[in-house]
Amino acid sequence: MLSVEQTRLQVAKKTEARKKSQLGQFFTPEKIAVFMAGLFPDSSGACRLLDAGAGVGSLSDAFLQRWLSGSFNFQQIALDAFEIDESLHAHLSKTLEKYQGRGNFSAAIRGGDFIHLATEALAGSLFAAAMPQYTHAILNPPYKKINSHSAHRLALRSMGIETVNLYSAFVALAVAQAAAGGQIVAIIPRSFCNGPYYRPFRDFILERAALRHIHLFESRSKAFKDDAVLQENVIIRLERGGQQGAVTITTSTDDSFADLATNEHPFDRIVLPNDPERFIHVPTTTEKSAIELSPAVRYSLADLGIKVSTGPVVDFRLKAHLRDMPEEGAVPLLYPGHLSSNKAVWPLPSLKKPNAIVRNAETEKWLYPNGFYCVVRRFSSKEEKRRVVASVVDPATFGGHSVLGFENHINLFHENKRGLPELLARGLAVFLNTSAVDESFRRFNGHTQVNATDLKLMKYPSRRALIALGKWVKQHGDITQAMMDEQLEKLSA
Repeated sequence: MLSVEQTRLQVAKKTEARKKSQLGQFFTPEKIAVFMAGLFPDSSGACRLLDAGAGVGSLSDAFLQRWLSGSFNFQQIALDAFEIDESLHAHLSKTLEKYQGRGNFSAAIRGGDFIHLATEALAGSLFAAAMPQYTHAILNPPYKKINSHSAHRLALRSMGIETVNLYSAFVALAVAQAAAGGQIVAIIPRSFCNGPYYRPFRDFILERAALRHIHLFESRSKAFKDDAVLQENVIIRLERGGQQGAVTITTSTDDSFADLATNEHPFDRIVLPNDPERFIHVPTTTEKSAIELSPAVRYSLADLGIKVSTGPVVDFRLKAHLRDMPEEGAVPLLYPGHLSSNKAVWPLPSLKKPNAIVRNAETEKWLYPNGFYCVVRRFSSKEEKRRVVASVVDPATFGGHSVLGFENHINLFHENKRGLPELLARGLAVFLNTSAVDESFRRFNGHTQVNATDLKLMKYPSRRALIALGKWVKQHGDITQAMMDEQLEKLSA
């Protein structure tokens, strides 16, 4: 008889990539399942266990193995295993049948759509199958975007759950279905931690549950290597209705957990107290970064009178107005490829991107007055050592053009949609290009892109200090990384 892990590998290999994509289906490797089951605190009494998106039963199996080993003291376990793919039910049944008759155990394999079944049960529909309040939930939910007008989105919205992906919907519903003190352990993409799209989901779970544990895989590709998944994943544990306290952060390079490291952090280091977006940071060390420790770096952009925005020109929406090279009636359009050696180079015939955009009634609202801007690429290339890469846009680069277009993959610092004073723009770029800023950003932001919101939440030196940095860089011309880092240290002294 095949083990659960052998079954998982066999089924995963035979399942077409198209079907995996259609269902957002990726099965949990055994080592990860065992680790996840091990995150639940010791418990006794009666267990009502939810495994939504159960697959072949890897997670339920790991949980039940821990129960049989004696580290749970449950008098009884009742499992609800939801799996929409009926071709997996025979495998799931085989996984669970070995536990029948072992203690007071019962299991129900439930087909159908978990989102619809759970929302109907929560709404108290007369025709819905009843669902209990679960004491435990262990999840590897499907990963797939939810269309904004889909039946899933409308069903979730009726429960006050506003989210954009199946994985966050499953976790939100597990929290909603949990009993007081219920424990939810899930492996999910890290994307929920940041960005505006997952803000309602973060609000939903943080208002109803305490965040107890986050596990971070340092390698992006190894958690689901059998399925060639490159999405960065984390494992989280939530406690329904718990009083929020310190959060345990564990890290490992991969799913062997051979180099597991454990630290504990106060919650205000995970979700910053004054952050309206409620970004979830995952610090990988207890040591504070040089930026956190610096008494000189304590001002918000609002304090400085500066704003940061994402470049408003979305090229595919304005395709008819784009031009490969400058022509009469067109103005400069900047892409990340125009940014080189901390300055903008324009035009670039070899860029394979438009260099200009026609100025007319349809494009006027997306253009900025020509001036000095500090700009940061939203994505850094693999060859670059820094995640945060800042450049200065100099108006002299663009001759007599009075306005500029900034493409959507650029973030720009400005004063009410106008350029910055030159020394302020140059000083800001120096600060953002220091090793300390990059190290601090990497420590708290796991995603590869640099969003305007991330830059908005950072702390900065005073306006006067940034202008002083601008004067310094103008006097020195070519500068090295070491020179910029030294200037920041002097600023903090």
